[in-house]
Amino acid sequence: MKTYSAKAGDIVQDWILVDATDQVLGRLASQIALRLRGKHKATFTPHMATGDFVVVTNVDKLRVTGNKAQQKTYFRHSGFPGGIYETTFDKMHAKYPDRVLKHAVKGMLPKGPLGYALLKQMKCYTGDAHPHAAQQPKAVKL
Repeated sequence: MKTYSAKAGDIVQDWILVDATDQVLGRLASQIALRLRGKHKATFTPHMATGDFVVVTNVDKLRVTGNKAQQKTYFRHSGFPGGIYETTFDKMHAKYPDRVLKHAVKGMLPKGPLGYALLKQMKCYTGDAHPHAAQQPKAVKL
């Protein structure tokens, strides 16, 4: 018995459309990461981008459970001594709604060049409108 390994010409990447209205952040992010990675396909190959392109709309309507809205913190650093910045979920979600979802999905993808390439296959938009109508994304309920 041989292990299947996808060739570059065999990979078929679909476009899917996900509505994030009233979805829980972590549960949605794990399903998106699974679709980006291609683990839902029989042709999954660990070292190749066999997953789909994911278009996420209404990311401004995401939610978190419990007290995470006030207690969950995001950190960034300027690179200078003492240059750490801390932001709560509420502030980050109000100012940059797409960054919250991208940060969650990025942590679930492999680190390195493959993970960076997979993250570029996810497109996030705050409203219902998106510029990917030409790709005819299929609406998927996650």
